[in-house]
This record gives sequence, structure tokens and C-alpha cells, in this order.
Amino acid sequence: MMRRQTLYEGRWIFAILLILAMLSSLVTLWLSLLFLALILYTFAFFRDPDRVTPGDPDLVVAAADGVVADIMEIEETEVVKAPMKRIGIFLSVFDVHTNRAPVAGRIIYRQHRRGLCLDARSPDCSGKNESMTWAFENPRATLVVKQLTGAIARRIVGWSKVGDTLQKGERFGMIRFGSRTEVYLPLEATVLVKLGERVSGGSSIIARLP
Repeated sequence: MMRRQTLYEGRWIFAILLILAMLSSLVTLWLSLLFLALILYTFAFFRDPDRVTPGDPDLVVAAADGVVADIMEIEETEVVKAPMKRIGIFLSVFDVHTNRAPVAGRIIYRQHRRGLCLDARSPDCSGKNESMTWAFENPRATLVVKQLTGAIARRIVGWSKVGDTLQKGERFGMIRFGSRTEVYLPLEATVLVKLGERVSGGSSIIARLP
């Protein structure tokens, strides 16, 4: 499924590829076919399917599509400023890149930080790469989500703002091309995924709140 808002983020990419395809057709058909293939891939990249989100308020869903790259206890230094459990999800260039709220709640924090664009598969990139940090608060807990650029990703997009109330699984932003999304949970939360497990944003259960 294609959403207008998601496709809008790729408008300049589509325009440039279309112009290149038209110009290259004047030189060689094979080159224009290459650009047409890139246009089709870009459409696939900006796909944004609907998902069925579990209604149980105790359950936390993945904030992004991808593979669970790391699970660890770490000091969260921006919002909660306390030790939390972190689940890092790596998104390849073939994954859906829309980010979704892991729980229902109000956005109480949103902060963009400039940084590097290191390989998003490394846990160390969390403190070095360009990022946008979000916090979702409800009566059960405060969860922190961090969007991180990668070696290919160069743009983090935020569609929601501080004060917005989102339902679990609702879209709040996206990252363009390969990247990383992290979910920070209370230490008392029970992690329900394993390293290397593939998850789907908005539908895959990754943890249970106490």
C-alpha cells in the first residue's frame, strides 16, 4: 500500500530519476531501463502497508520493520535519564522505513541531534550518528524511541510533534533508506524477542510492560 504522505517524502527522488530516464532514452534504451528499474525500487521503498496492532495495553510493538540487532541494558541519557532496556532494530534498504508508536501515549519529547552516518548495524552508532529522539508517555510507562541515520540514510522525517497523542502502531515518522530504530523500555519490562529475529513495525510484539 502507498500512502500519500510517505510518497511525498520521495518526491524529489522520483522527479530526478524520471528526468534521468527520459534523457537517457535519447542515448540508449538500456540506460533508460536502468533508471526505470530504480523508479520501481523507489516506489517499493516508500511502500507503507497497514498493520494489525495488538490491543493489549501491556504489549509493546516494534517501532520499525527490520532485524533485532541488539538487546541490552544501558543508561538512557536524554529523557528518563536512568538505566533502561534497549532493543535496537536494523533496517536494510529493502525494509519498510515508516516508524510507528510502540505504545499508545502522548509525545512528551522530540529532539533532533546532528551527527555522523556510521553503519547502522553497529550498536556504537547510537551515540554518534545523526538522530531524532522521541518519548511516549502513558499511565503505564514512558518509552523512548530513537531514529538513527545509517551509512546510506541521510534524512530523518518527523510527522508528529510534542503534545500529540498517538495510538499504538500509529505512524509518527520515517527514515530514508538503511538505518536503525531503538526502543528504550523500563527495566521491569519483559523482552519477548531474540537477537536476529525479524519484526514488523506496529504489529510484532517485542516486550510486555510490568
